[in-house]
Amino acid sequence: MSSNEIKIAGTSRTEFGKGAARRARRDGLVPAVIYGHGSEPVHINLPGHETLLALRTANALLSITIDGGKQQLALPKQVQRDPIKGFLDHVDLIVVRKGEKVTVEVPLVIIGEVKEGIVTMDQQTIALEAEATNIPAQVEIDVTTLEVGQQITAGDLTLPEGSVFSGEADDLILSIAAPISEEALEASLEAGEGDAAAAASAEEDAAAEGDAE
Repeated sequence: MSSNEIKIAGTSRTEFGKGAARRARRDGLVPAVIYGHGSEPVHINLPGHETLLALRTANALLSITIDGGKQQLALPKQVQRDPIKGFLDHVDLIVVRKGEKVTVEVPLVIIGEVKEGIVTMDQQTIALEAEATNIPAQVEIDVTTLEVGQQITAGDLTLPEGSVFSGEADDLILSIAAPISEEALEASLEAGEGDAAAAASAEEDAAAEGDAE
């Protein structure tokens, strides 16, 4: 269970806009906003490196102090990252309280390997309701005994204590597909090459007709 609180000290943000955000990031800070439970949104800056490390864990429970004040528990609601460099652009945090139930997306993790076949994941995460201070880090699925044609549904999962899945028990999670033979793979590649050649030929014909006109 990911019940450990990660303590981070933030500071109030008094400047806004893209220019202010760029200056904050240049100073090693991450612009963020924290809200929830009827309180007004509070705009803050968080230490960039500490926050980046904390958010490597899904649904990290943060204990945030603002300007040295009282601690507030919060969960990441939305995390914006630079698509190229990967650093944090902005973080939305939602206030939570001890004992409060929240619904979060928890990663599904495959354990072991199948003897034959290919594991096809239909879902990468599962929505679980859990206490805000006791959110599971992941749900493990052991595939070592599964055979080709078998499936795992939500009802087959062993959920961590205190977690509840509110969806349908027959929701497909994963299945074991038959391995692709070399002959089938070659045929698929040849078909793809043939389609590409036909498309290129059609484009050339169309271009020639355009030039003739």
